[in-house]
Amino acid sequence: MEIVEGCRLPVLRKNQENEDEWPLAEILSVKDTLGRKLFYVHYIDFNKRLDEWVTPDRLDMKKLQFPKKEAKTPTKNGLPGSRPSSPEREVRKSLDLNVQAASAPSRGKTLPTPVQLTLAHSTPKKYTILSYHIKSCMNGLTMTCFLKCPNWILSDTFFPHALNSSLWPQDSQDSSDGIPTAPRMTGSLVSDRSHDDIITRMKNIDCIELGRHRLKPWYFSPYPQELTTLPILYLCEFCLKYLKSLKCLQRHLTKCNLRHPPGNEIYRKGTISFFEIDGRKNKTYSQNLCLLAKCFLDHKTLYYDTDPFLFYVMTEYDCKGFHIVGYFSKEKESTEDYNVACILTLPPYQRRGYGKLLIEFSYELSKVEGKTGTPEKPLSDLGLLSYRSYWSQTILEILMDLKSDNGERPQITINEISEITSVKKEDVISTLQYLNLINYYKGQYILTLSEDIVDGHERAMQKRHLRIDPKCLHFTPKDWSKRGKW
Repeated sequence: MEIVEGCRLPVLRKNQENEDEWPLAEILSVKDTLGRKLFYVHYIDFNKRLDEWVTPDRLDMKKLQFPKKEAKTPTKNGLPGSRPSSPEREVRKSLDLNVQAASAPSRGKTLPTPVQLTLAHSTPKKYTILSYHIKSCMNGLTMTCFLKCPNWILSDTFFPHALNSSLWPQDSQDSSDGIPTAPRMTGSLVSDRSHDDIITRMKNIDCIELGRHRLKPWYFSPYPQELTTLPILYLCEFCLKYLKSLKCLQRHLTKCNLRHPPGNEIYRKGTISFFEIDGRKNKTYSQNLCLLAKCFLDHKTLYYDTDPFLFYVMTEYDCKGFHIVGYFSKEKESTEDYNVACILTLPPYQRRGYGKLLIEFSYELSKVEGKTGTPEKPLSDLGLLSYRSYWSQTILEILMDLKSDNGERPQITINEISEITSVKKEDVISTLQYLNLINYYKGQYILTLSEDIVDGHERAMQKRHLRIDPKCLHFTPKDWSKRGKW
């Protein structure tokens, strides 16, 4: 029996307790290395960061499941046909759906003319010519643009704007209508999984050397194809430029004058600093940062247009310079009150409190701006854990500091908690429900803190040594609604 892509079978792996287990896995790819077959497997119901190349001796061949044959595609007459749908036909169908949605009735709303996408053929096997017509909402002028695009690059990860319905912002009340309102001038980083393909499902970088650390990427990141075959990809830890060899890196370091991220240092306490980087003014650095982050973030789309974003990079200082620890990005203008688009702590610095420090810093910026904020959804599994932990500790800290007046029970509203913390009301409510603190008593809702909750909170706060000091923050918010400030 020959194992092919799409087969499923149990695969031996070690769990967190270093015990053997045989979870079901899917074969995504097969390759020959020095006359030995290797299989790239995805463990079903496990996170993609655990995907790996395995040897044949780890496969349980007795329980091999072959991929099911796809149903034959119907013809125009509704009869089954034998020819499968080609990728180009699928792309055209996707674009046609977008155009049809754009021309749907607006239910009484006057909508600006959206971007219309059409598809024309070039060499069938290699390239597709995308032509798109952009009509200005201000003066009615129409501009036609043509883009010669390799077919293999027409995926959500590489070309998110044309094929992704998230190009159109949807009114929160009419989100089920699917009616585009206007071309987005800002950018959501949420990934649309519907355009995943076998290339983007597999890790393409084996190892990254960044300063004194070597990182094992978790997910696919669209670095140049010629670099994906290297055993190690070298990055300058200050400008994040990627290089193919150690010699190239050493030559680059003699020319690179940076010893900290470009942009303004807006916070420093001890060895921890934060730098604010404008995605328009520092485009190359921002794009390199996104490429690095994509190695560890699966649920976000890579954005080559970094103009609508600000990046806040956290660093640790020593005698050699400011070394990147993590970062978060945010839109300059967010209609959904997002104060974080992407957030990442690099693996060497995880489980050391830096994730909560990044989250706390994002809310300190929201406090200075006089807004409440929330992270862009969906959050990754690790991101959700960090945010839940931060929200819980922040809200419990406020509740435990409340003092009673005249011997009566202290009182506080959801709105007051939201104003004090800059955490959005929905997140406050979901956290109180997650902690099971809300109870209905004698016709009113009350918050009840049990001894277990209090003891757990006190233990957690004793371990939390890293905190943001608002006095060390030097930040003046800008009004990004004026397009000239971009």
